[in-house]
Amino acid sequence: MRLIVLGAAAGGGLPQWNCGCQNCTDARAGVIPRMTQSSVAVSLDGTGWVVLNASPDIRAQVDACPQMHPQSLRGSPIASVVLTNGDIDHIAGLLTLREKTPFDVYATSAGLEILRGNSVFGVLDPSLVSQRQIALDAPFEPVPGLTITPFAVPGKVALFLEGDTLNLEEVGEQTVGLLLEDGKTRAAYVPGCAAIPDWLINRLGGLDALLFDGTVWNNDDMQRTGTGEKTGARMGHVPLNGSQGSLERLVELGGRKVYIHINNTNPILQPDSAERAEVLRQGWEIAFDGMEMSL
Repeated sequence: MRLIVLGAAAGGGLPQWNCGCQNCTDARAGVIPRMTQSSVAVSLDGTGWVVLNASPDIRAQVDACPQMHPQSLRGSPIASVVLTNGDIDHIAGLLTLREKTPFDVYATSAGLEILRGNSVFGVLDPSLVSQRQIALDAPFEPVPGLTITPFAVPGKVALFLEGDTLNLEEVGEQTVGLLLEDGKTRAAYVPGCAAIPDWLINRLGGLDALLFDGTVWNNDDMQRTGTGEKTGARMGHVPLNGSQGSLERLVELGGRKVYIHINNTNPILQPDSAERAEVLRQGWEIAFDGMEMSL
């Protein structure tokens, strides 16, 4: 199994267009690497690729990744796109993939409802782009030999679907993780997760690799940096730090552990920060655009 991190950042990327925080300033100056919005490509043969979440940055991501380049006058190695939720930073890239090249879109019923309920996604020619419904805990094969099983993780609905009442840790089809298997290797991609109950820890056991929500270090990262009022919990993301954070809750997991979907305010992006040192000390890796993993 081969995985390529097309984008390692949370929504807005790094630098975020309207942000002058230290991380964004350093990214503009070339002090720390720029990052596009979270997406991962998976392949078994290096020819047919499955893209996990269609980032708004997908055109630039494809351009920067030779494995994603067309091998003929018109075409694409992208065989399918699998969505983990309906967030703008996970579905907007579908609009870029509209130039008459076939691929499949896999999403839960909640995800497909978003696509079918918004006429702008009608630019995806239905004769070329098939929308395929997936169900929790039901395996499917987007390319031969690669089995993906969606599983529920705590999360909230997409921002544009929020109503007067909101469950920030709802468990259902609105937010899923993806278990990737090829008969020998097991990996999971969980870019959004609002809490880590015991049953989820059990679900993530025995993996060869885990790419997990690394959005914020502390729940109040944005408040501390003066960049906003929303907490990580309000955005549907569990922090790395703290007794209920992912560093402590997932400490017993084996295999490779990689933080992805990292917000522009997260101090782990600074190479000399104590927070980054702690993450590395505990055996985690920090994703970056172009990171490749062979499992």
